[in-house]
Amino acid sequence: MSKSIMSTRLDHYRLLGHSGLRVSPLCLGTMTFGAAADWRAEESETETMLSAYAEAGGNFIDTANTYGDGESERLVGRWLKDRRDTMVVGTKYAVARKKGDPNSGGNHRLSMIRSVEASLRSLGTDRIDLLYLHMWDFRTPADEILRAFDDLIRAGKVQYIALSDTPAWEASRMQAIAELRGWTRFAGYQAGYNLLERTAERDVIPMCRKLGIGVLPWSPLAGGVLTGKYSRRQLDKDADALTGRGQINRSSKRLTERSFAIAEVVSEISEELGHTPAQIALAWTMRDEAITAPVIGARTVDQMRENLGALEVELTADALTRLDEVSAIDLGFPHGLLGARVQERLFGDAVVEARDRRAGRDE
Repeated sequence: MSKSIMSTRLDHYRLLGHSGLRVSPLCLGTMTFGAAADWRAEESETETMLSAYAEAGGNFIDTANTYGDGESERLVGRWLKDRRDTMVVGTKYAVARKKGDPNSGGNHRLSMIRSVEASLRSLGTDRIDLLYLHMWDFRTPADEILRAFDDLIRAGKVQYIALSDTPAWEASRMQAIAELRGWTRFAGYQAGYNLLERTAERDVIPMCRKLGIGVLPWSPLAGGVLTGKYSRRQLDKDADALTGRGQINRSSKRLTERSFAIAEVVSEISEELGHTPAQIALAWTMRDEAITAPVIGARTVDQMRENLGALEVELTADALTRLDEVSAIDLGFPHGLLGARVQERLFGDAVVEARDRRAGRDE
């Protein structure tokens, strides 16, 4: 895995993928805003959190049209009122907004246009800086999605486009189609990526690195599991005895023996380096230069400030080795086949350097 130069401040900005858009190295996620759950951020806390993030130099906010049943966008919009031009705001479309209405969700043009118009009203703005396709629906033709995106770009309602939770082969195909037809290409990709969930390393992250798409990891703390807040006792609890977040983590298979083993190594390294487990886990997600900005989510301003401290972490070679070993995954076919021995057979005794070593598997 290629190692990046760590930013140490929120106002040391990075370019998002192949674009010229400048964003902070940690993006403030707002899925906790307006959420009717035990992990909800109170409205007064959301405003404090947004202000503290901006005062620290942050300029990158992430929301979605269905977070908190739309309340997340409205809370962000009210705070944005006198700050619009200083912030990069990303939102998403595709998840159904109204039960029983087949066109209120999905990847198609009508869903996209209706969602964008509603998001503009909720955010109180005339543009969306970064619009994501939230989740792949396996039904809408790629050219319909791409043309609709491009039409919104040309209309000035959207400035940049991105993907989230989409198969790598579909994403790479769409990026190629967009380039060939002169349509707007994707600048970012949100992927579930953390020490418990590294399968994005198989195809998604290498694809993004090769095609100039900035990776924006969501849930970099694995729903709080990597902070050490859960224990092995949770494995023996009935699902009904867990809180809302605990139930989500259990149903998503984040509470396992493997997860606790990884969390223990994170905790050990946090004690050795003098940082919290959350900061260690976040710093790990930023080690690759394909990563633009992890999306951090918090319930309180103190949690958010703790997360921002990840920018100050310098992981040692020993720490990286231990974290990589305890969380290692099998890359599967064909990656396992195309290792060093097969590469030697391809070139015989000749040494042939890769044009871009970052795109290879020779780490």
